[in-house]
Amino acid sequence: MNHTRVYKMPFSTVYPLYIKKVERKGRTKEEVDTIIFWLTGYNQQTLQEQVDKKNDFETFFDQAPQINPNVSKITGVICGYRVEEIEDELIQKVRYMDKLVDELAKGKTMDKILRK
Repeated sequence: MNHTRVYKMPFSTVYPLYIKKVERKGRTKEEVDTIIFWLTGYNQQTLQEQVDKKNDFETFFDQAPQINPNVSKITGVICGYRVEEIEDELIQKVRYMDKLVDELAKGKTMDKILRK
């Protein structure tokens, strides 16, 4: 699989799609932000800076303050791949975020999504 496209995809183009996806299911932007904060360690200001700078996913995750130590608890299939078996570290982080947003859109509680 060629991952170069994902590496260079601007986070700022995908972020509104995450929000749109969950809002169609009755969830909120704030919940998406909470998921991103939990996964990456960003806060509202630093997340907005990433969006404003139009950083790609590679930069977005490279500059993340701290990937949550509980990411290993994120399991399951997203886009046909088991997230826990993805070998490329960046692609795995992107798929973790996709999986969490997907769980939010499917109506899971925040406690379950955040692996509490």
